[in-house]
Amino acid sequence: MTFASHVFRHSKQLRNGNASGLLRQDHAVLVRWFTHGTCSVASKGDDVLKNRQINNVVGENVCLCKSCSGSVSSTPMLTRGYRAVNSTKVQNGLAASGMVFSRVISCSDAQLRRRFATKSDLPPHQELGMPSLSPTMTEGNIARWLKKEGDQVAPGEVLCEVETDKATVEMECMEEGYLAKIIHGDGAKEIKVGEVIAITVEDKDDIEKFKDYKPEASGGGAPQTPPAESAPAKEEVVEKSPSPPEPKPAKPSTAPPTDRVFASPLARILAEDNNVPLSSIKGTGPDGSIVKADIEEYLASGKKDLPAAPSKADSKAPVSAINYTDIPNSQIRKVTASRLLMSKQTIPHYYLTVDTCVDKLTKLRAELNALQEASGGKKISINDLVIKAAALALRKVPQCNSSWTNDYIRQFHEVHINVAVQTDNGLFVPVVRDADKKGLSAISEDVKNLAKKARENSLKPAEYEGGTFTVSNLGGPFGVKQFCAIINPPQAGILAVGSAEKRVIPGSAAGEFKFASYMSVTLSCDHRVIDGAIGAEWLKAFKGYIENPETMLL
Repeated sequence: MTFASHVFRHSKQLRNGNASGLLRQDHAVLVRWFTHGTCSVASKGDDVLKNRQINNVVGENVCLCKSCSGSVSSTPMLTRGYRAVNSTKVQNGLAASGMVFSRVISCSDAQLRRRFATKSDLPPHQELGMPSLSPTMTEGNIARWLKKEGDQVAPGEVLCEVETDKATVEMECMEEGYLAKIIHGDGAKEIKVGEVIAITVEDKDDIEKFKDYKPEASGGGAPQTPPAESAPAKEEVVEKSPSPPEPKPAKPSTAPPTDRVFASPLARILAEDNNVPLSSIKGTGPDGSIVKADIEEYLASGKKDLPAAPSKADSKAPVSAINYTDIPNSQIRKVTASRLLMSKQTIPHYYLTVDTCVDKLTKLRAELNALQEASGGKKISINDLVIKAAALALRKVPQCNSSWTNDYIRQFHEVHINVAVQTDNGLFVPVVRDADKKGLSAISEDVKNLAKKARENSLKPAEYEGGTFTVSNLGGPFGVKQFCAIINPPQAGILAVGSAEKRVIPGSAAGEFKFASYMSVTLSCDHRVIDGAIGAEWLKAFKGYIENPETMLL
């Protein structure tokens, strides 16, 4: 770079010629180009000889490197460079003593940014990779393609449906062009994030050239090994193919001449399972005892045709084969399994259970549903009231509306409640946002709409991400009395709601009894975030809202 800078400063022809203005404005660019140009020094000389007269039309980008052979492209200018050509007439350039500096596009940068073909026989194209559609997504499946090869695509059009770890999401096109090649078709499974799934081109005539296209491996192929400075004479070494290991000769048994056969317990079990008589095997273990390796060698040699001694297995009745069906795991089930396993292994769970009287709650629900029916609204469920009570309790005890990190505990200012929904594809937890601020009818409508989308596998990431607390209800739909739920990370708590049952409780007068309905709820807490007293305080607040539901309307 020092040499190039010295030439530009002290060249009288360049300083006094018409290129003086260019040198003042783009001196640093010219120095960098001559020092670290996109082509080698030899190719620069070839370009100078081959391109003696160039008419650079305004609005077009002329590529002058050898690999492109001076082709004209309509691709937008992505990087700026200067090329020296020996010419006297040029439209878009500055003449300077027989040298012209013409503004061109750098091919190496274009390949990097626009992902141009690395092979000279392929036109410019763009590789579409598997997108990361959620923070926990590492791989995805192609549900189906909505476009086929050869179709024209425009920004905003849906190309395909991608099955993520939580839902099926539509993948939209970002640039206009033509879909030239689909690498992974309908139903493709376990495609890593970033892996190429399709190719698009700008020109329709280029589609046929990608008929047999195969994407390169990630990383741009194997790096070329630089030649050694001093290459010594290579000695031809003929590698001998490894010969099979010779069987070990059985060591002569040094055991005393008795009828007893010495063998390790593992060898005896293995011989008994395979009906191998120990008396026909010579041991190679200590003092000639038979070890596991002797049994395995005997089985590998195919000597099982010898008459076998009667064993315990012969006396047992044959067990009929068990019929079974292997059901492939969906992507949502795989992710749910890994996250729940991680939760139980890394989060210190503890559980708090309380019984709440729901007589007033059911009475209020009946009155509200009567008003809803009169106004044409949807009915309110017990679960809707539970979600509202949980949200208000979180606002009252914000320590439970938190998340654990190694350096701090993050306490959220908004209350977003995830609601567990069971579907044929697995467990979904869509989120009801700002549940503490919404009315019961709005919560009811949100839950019904989200549950419908979950069963249709059409939830969007914004509809299941960002929750701060989870409610799981197995009481109403399934009649489960009480259970303990697993925390949904990175949250710090989850409420497990059981069914309501009638119980006999003492009345107001002595010797008087009455019936009341009670519902059991269990709070699972992350002990790193929620201490026992804080969890109990939250349950007390929740129970107060359930047993006095009018306070939720204030």
